[in-house]
Amino acid sequence: MSGPDGTPPGAGEVLDALVRAGATVAVAESLTGGLLAAEFVAVPGASRAFRGSVTAYATELKGTVLGVDAALLAAKGAVDPQVAAEMAEGVRRLMGADYGVGTTGVAGPDPQDGQPVGTVYVAVAGPEGVFGTSLRLSQGRATIRRRTVEAALGLLGEVLDSSRTQGPEG
Repeated sequence: MSGPDGTPPGAGEVLDALVRAGATVAVAESLTGGLLAAEFVAVPGASRAFRGSVTAYATELKGTVLGVDAALLAAKGAVDPQVAAEMAEGVRRLMGADYGVGTTGVAGPDPQDGQPVGTVYVAVAGPEGVFGTSLRLSQGRATIRRRTVEAALGLLGEVLDSSRTQGPEG
């Protein structure tokens, strides 16, 4: 799923695809700080598919609220692809959604957990499994956060497209 010029889909397109699939989504955000949820709720009728969100900015909340493994957080820190995957799975379970999306990374201005500014991990958890992507972004904090939202919408759109084309197993 992408826009007419190959750009990532917007929240409206993703929500429409979720509604067509009879599915719901919830999001767990760290570096995006609620921007992804805001994109979804800006769309009229978002409640047909959007269940809710958790902004777990503090590392310990990723464990206590979303169920990210404490040993993983202690060993790798919050900026890790497995953390994004566990955030996505955790919010999916917590909110009773078909799909969960997790975002974690370093928007800056300083490095975090040994990771440079612009390191981002996004994951989507759904009935088909967990899918992730990593990004190396630049151009400042606001751009990093905005592009992470675009990447999350794009990844969720790809997962929805893939599940639609595969159809039910039988």
